[in-house]
Amino acid sequence: MKNQSIRITGARQHNLKNLDLAIPLNQITVVTGVSGSGKSSLAFDTLYAEGQRRYVETFSPYARQFMDRMDRPQVEKIEGIPPAIAIDRKDPVRTSRSTVGTMTEITDYVKLLYARLAQLHCQSCGKPVIPETPAHIWDLLQKRRTESATIITFPYMINSSSTDQVKALLRQMGFDRLFLKYQIVSLEDWHPERLPKEIPVLADRLILRPADKERVLDSLELAFRFGGGRLDVWLGADEHDAFSNRLVCARCHIEYSSPLPNLFSFNSPMGACDTCRGFGRTIGIDMDLVIPDHSLSLAAGAVKAFGNPDNSRMEFTDLMDFCRLQKIPTDIPFKQLKAAHKKAIIKGTSAYYGIEGLFRWLESRTYKMTVRVFLARYRSYDVCRECSGTRFKEDTLLYRLGGLNIARIYAMNVEQAHDFFKTLPVSPRDEAGLLVLEEVRNRLNYLRDVGLGYLTLDRQSRTLSGGEVQRVALASALGSSLVNTLYVLDEPSIGLHPRDNHRLIRILKGLRNLSNTVVVVEHDPEIIRESDYLLDLGPKAGDQGGEIMYFGPTAEVNGSLTGQYLKGRRKISVAGRRRSPRSNRWLTIKGAAANNLKKIDVKIPLGLFVCLTGVSGSGKSTLAEDILYKAAKKSLGIQEGRPGEHTAIKGMDHIDDAVLVDQRAIGRTPRANALTYTKALDPIRYLPSQDR
Repeated sequence: MKNQSIRITGARQHNLKNLDLAIPLNQITVVTGVSGSGKSSLAFDTLYAEGQRRYVETFSPYARQFMDRMDRPQVEKIEGIPPAIAIDRKDPVRTSRSTVGTMTEITDYVKLLYARLAQLHCQSCGKPVIPETPAHIWDLLQKRRTESATIITFPYMINSSSTDQVKALLRQMGFDRLFLKYQIVSLEDWHPERLPKEIPVLADRLILRPADKERVLDSLELAFRFGGGRLDVWLGADEHDAFSNRLVCARCHIEYSSPLPNLFSFNSPMGACDTCRGFGRTIGIDMDLVIPDHSLSLAAGAVKAFGNPDNSRMEFTDLMDFCRLQKIPTDIPFKQLKAAHKKAIIKGTSAYYGIEGLFRWLESRTYKMTVRVFLARYRSYDVCRECSGTRFKEDTLLYRLGGLNIARIYAMNVEQAHDFFKTLPVSPRDEAGLLVLEEVRNRLNYLRDVGLGYLTLDRQSRTLSGGEVQRVALASALGSSLVNTLYVLDEPSIGLHPRDNHRLIRILKGLRNLSNTVVVVEHDPEIIRESDYLLDLGPKAGDQGGEIMYFGPTAEVNGSLTGQYLKGRRKISVAGRRRSPRSNRWLTIKGAAANNLKKIDVKIPLGLFVCLTGVSGSGKSTLAEDILYKAAKKSLGIQEGRPGEHTAIKGMDHIDDAVLVDQRAIGRTPRANALTYTKALDPIRYLPSQDR
């Protein structure tokens, strides 16, 4: 190539100080520096923005209106930049339809495998449903018994109104015998009292010999044609087999849909469960939110959704009137009420709508904003009863590949799925099947390489940490085998245990070896050392940053701040003194069993800096966010989602508030800034009003 670098001239985005540099193509360049030194401004707001903008400009005006476009960066000139892909943590996946399998396109290939290779099993008898051919039936008969009396029949559907019409039609087709109750009956001797829906018509009777193969094949073909794709073979009086050349169970007479690829996709109406529409969960009402405190009495407002005596809502008045008529005590704790009384209040009666009746009525009026806001306070998301959370229709789950339906495949973690597909047999003559299978294996390998072997394929993408989302995107990028592309990554090592860093490095080098350019914003010393080039920005943050402190081969880094830490000239000192916990200030979590936690008990001292550690997927975020944070918010009367499974949490009375600080962007509107988010602007607005 003539141009071997991306040449940037006069980069002034945000705090960049008119930078000129040439980033080498087909190399790994790590951008380092203190927070606020301009790393993201250069990598994302300049490099990626220009690469993505130019790529979008190659499309037609019609196509561009449907694509997100970034603003032109403040730079004089950028030359030699390839199409860019950004893998960062700023845009978490929000839709519950996205899973690890869909992000990596594994589901797209698995559904092709099932449509091509899966075996249908009858929902009634559980036996395989195979479209038979005369040749296949002949092979089966040869294996079972030869030199035996064989009768071939087909079911004739009766659509006529009289016996004489049926006989006339059969004679026209050349058939004059029936097979009734293991006896051959002449058509002339058949005089039924009532016409059945179908009758078995004799197609041929013979002794099964290898020399009669052509005759048997012709008779089977004839029976299939006149039997609408169905026939029966009788070997003596004790053995009977039914066959069909369509997707119909010949034993149970149940017809099934053809195995089209969309039948195996929960994002398609053809394969998605009709009840949950492919989400795996249904929206209901969480009674723990409607009645949060069972120690309160009904008169004191135990039913939170109905209000309390202070606001005198109609629902509260109706509840008190109902309890008075039914002699239900309203001055004792709700938990002490009889089961029948609780059921009447929750389910309702013929004379009273109850809690569930009120919410059913509200569901019919969700066109009103106030109703939607009210319902959102008491929502619960429960596993779909129809599909048990698999997301698929029953017909889809009747197909099995390697003995497993597609839902069981997606419930596997990456390691288990890799072992399954590694040993899945495919005929060497099926080139298309082998090609699809190889794509699945490659993507599973890439997920293992980035240390995500513990994730299940049906894990929702929005439940992943920022680091996990990046690594899934990395595996997807490597699996797509793109070349001559600029990859811009934002701290991909976040959420990755140091023992797995070498896996991430191998992935980055794999991208580079496919003739791609990789630019990584990173702080991890191991990944920095393995890069080809190092760009260190600084010297400090904000206005004092945005300058190049070092740019060149990583092995030759000089005395810049990052270089001093890499060379060991500077180190982070260990704290000399640590606080001790107080005996009466602890949070105790009992029976934590959400996700992969094994019913553990954890004691956390309050008033100290406590760190949760462990390898990726060990349950850190589950314990901290899904259980502790959500349970703390719930105890404060604030709904942040249903807490993860646990028995109890003691010590919540010591907590005034709980704040979650994660990797999501804090601003959701262009009007937001540091002053508005921290509420520092409120007193500033107040001051001018006092000067009047």
